Order: sequence, then structure tokens, then C-alpha cells
Amino acid sequence: MTGSLFQTLFTIIDTFYAGKISSEALAALAKAFPLYFLIVSAGIGIVAGCNSLIANAIGSKNTVLASIYSHHAIIYAVLLSVFITFVGIFFSDDLLKSMGSSNKSVILSSEYLEIIFYGTIIFLILTAFNSNLYAQGDTKTYRNVLFFGVIANIILNPVFIFGFLFIPAFGIAGLAISTVMIQFVACVYVFYKVNKTSLKIILKFSNFLIKRNFLLNIFNQCMPITMALFLVAVGSYILLSFISVFGDQAIAGYGSAVRFEHLFSLPVIGLNTAVISIAGQNFGARRYDRIKEVYFSAIFIGFIIMCLSGILIFIFAEIIISIFSTDLEVVKYGATYLKIAAFIGPIYPVFFISHALFTALKKTYIIFYSNLFRMVILPFIIVWLILNIMDGYFQDIFYGILLMNWVFGLIMFLIARSIMIKTFNEEKKVFFIF
Repeated sequence: MTGSLFQTLFTIIDTFYAGKISSEALAALAKAFPLYFLIVSAGIGIVAGCNSLIANAIGSKNTVLASIYSHHAIIYAVLLSVFITFVGIFFSDDLLKSMGSSNKSVILSSEYLEIIFYGTIIFLILTAFNSNLYAQGDTKTYRNVLFFGVIANIILNPVFIFGFLFIPAFGIAGLAISTVMIQFVACVYVFYKVNKTSLKIILKFSNFLIKRNFLLNIFNQCMPITMALFLVAVGSYILLSFISVFGDQAIAGYGSAVRFEHLFSLPVIGLNTAVISIAGQNFGARRYDRIKEVYFSAIFIGFIIMCLSGILIFIFAEIIISIFSTDLEVVKYGATYLKIAAFIGPIYPVFFISHALFTALKKTYIIFYSNLFRMVILPFIIVWLILNIMDGYFQDIFYGILLMNWVFGLIMFLIARSIMIKTFNEEKKVFFIF
């Protein structure tokens, strides 16, 4: 959770400095986010999917299997990074234009995204290393990396944005340069820490010869999570397209608010990672009682935390957005979203913890369908109806999304409960037969 705090602070610092460039740069960064999230979704998919496979092997005391998965996680990361870089470099401009962006806005977003996409391979290899550590219960190393990353980002962002001594001013591209440099240093350090554990990454050619079944297992476990999170990017893309009718100030305000909202979602993200590791190991050890206990406990803890966070968000909404921009319109739009989001937050733990449960039980395909409906299909229908049939305004979009999240969250809770009952009964039968 603390590691996620620093990761979110990292993006908040980027947003803060983008606001110092201009409101246009702030809007350009917000529009770039759905495309940047392609990389983030791939990285989270690797961490969650490979974490689950390695943790399951550790739980069943099969260290050889865990080692093979650790090496194949890197192979998978490299192959996926090549694909994402190609898509990002060649198609990002067209996607930005279809969002309703002006030529100036497309240029600003592209300056940032081009460097980010070239750094994809570094980011994904870093997540592969991190999945190894998470599966062994080490979440502190990456937390420390992110802490120093935040400090470095505070220093490097203004240097590369505005220039210093012999370093020229790169503008919004400076945000991306800083990010890629920090990730490279982090990658080297995390590799060093992995090799201090029992699951060392041995850089020997034979270790990286592709074993088809293992790579396919990783693909089957990671890709549904990646695609599920990719749907978050698609949903953000669609939502930004609708919001763009209210102008760049609305996008800048919403984009700033979403970045800060993530800060209050950190406990739930931390619980998600913990549940994957704990439930994954206990599923391998066939301790189903512990899986049920961790699921319900995590949801209860997350609900209480998000209720308290919601109160703070609602009270300080205007102050929060004014950190990023002094433009009154930007502040108005951002604060409006935050005040509504404060009431959405308490249902988030159901989604995050249920998705962690499905990952641990190796049923990641459910996450894909969950996000398909919650992030893409239902929001598209609801927002289209609000804007085109009901002639709604900016805030009405999010009132509709508020209602949708609560209804869908209760449905997800019932689905998770039924999946546990069915899966545990099936596993017990298989266990006793053999």
C-alpha cells in the first residue's frame, strides 16, 4: 500500500508540473493517459498473473516450477513490450485525433507518449522482476524503489521540462524522459534484489529458451488481467471523448481529479496485491478457509477506509484541484467530479478484492468480463443517454456512473461468493479422488 502511495505521488508530481507548463499541457497529459495505460495494464497483468503462478508454485513447495515461471515472466515481458511499442508509436496520433483533440493538443500528447512507448521494455521487465518478489512476500523492495523514484521525479521533472545548465528545455517531453530514466535505475536495483532471494534470475541462455507450455500458462493468466485493465483504458478513452464536448478545461479538471483520486484508492490497491499473494499461496496449500477469511476481511477493511477517504475528498475538493491549476474553470470541473467520486469510493473494494480473488483462483477471465461491462459497455450506454437523450451536463455523467457502480458492485459480490463455493467444492472432490 505504501509502495502504491509513492507510485501515485509519482503521477501526481507529473500532473503538478504539467500544470506549471500550461492548462493545455495538463489537458494533453490527461488525454495521453488512456494510451499510457496500455503499458500500465500490461505491467499490472504481469505482476498479478505471474505473482499468482509463482506464489502457487511456492505454496505447493515446487521451487523448480517457480524458477521456470520467474524466467518466463521476463520472456513474456519482452515479447509484449515489442508489440505495445509498435502499436503506440504508429497509432497514438490517430487515436488522439479521434478523441476530438486539436492539432496542438495532439502534438503535446505525442511528445510525451513517444518517449514513454520507447521505454515500455524497461517498465515491463521491471514488473516481471517485481512479480518474483511479490510472490515471495517481499513488497518492501518496490516500495523503497518508488519512494526514491518520487524524490528523483521531483528533482528531474523541472530539470528536463525547463532546462538546467547544459540540459535543454524539453517541455512536456521532459516528464517522459524523467520517468524512463527512473524506471531504468529501478530495474537494475530490483534485479539485484531478486538475485538475493532463493528465486534468482540467472542470465544464462538456456534459462531463456522458450518452453511453450509455461509461456502459454503465463499468457493465459496474465493476458485476461491485461485485457481487463486495457478495458479501463478504453473506458477512460470513451469518457474523455464525451467530456471533450465541455472543452479542454473540463478535461484538465477531470484528469487532475482522477490522478488525485488514485491517492485515496491506495489502501484498496494494497489490499488487492496482498489478497493475490495470500489467497494464491493458500489455494496451492488447499486452505480454503483462509481464502474466504482474507476475502471478506479485506472488503470490510477497504470499505471503512474508503468511507473515511470519501469524507476528506468531499470537504477538500476545491483545494485539491487548485494545487494543479489556478484556472477557476479547471478547479470547478475537477472539484465537481471529486465530490461525486467520494460516494463511489466505498464500493471500489468489492471490485479490487474480487478481482484479486479471481486471480488467485486462476479465473482471470471473469475480471475481463467484469471490466468490459463496468468500464466500457454500461458507461457508454449511460453517458450517451445522459448527454443525448436527457440533455445532461458534466456532473450528470458522474451521477449516472455512481449509481451504476453501486448496482454492479453488489452483483460482483454475489458472483465472487458463488465462485468460491463452486471452486472449493470442486477442488475438494479432485483432492480426495487422487
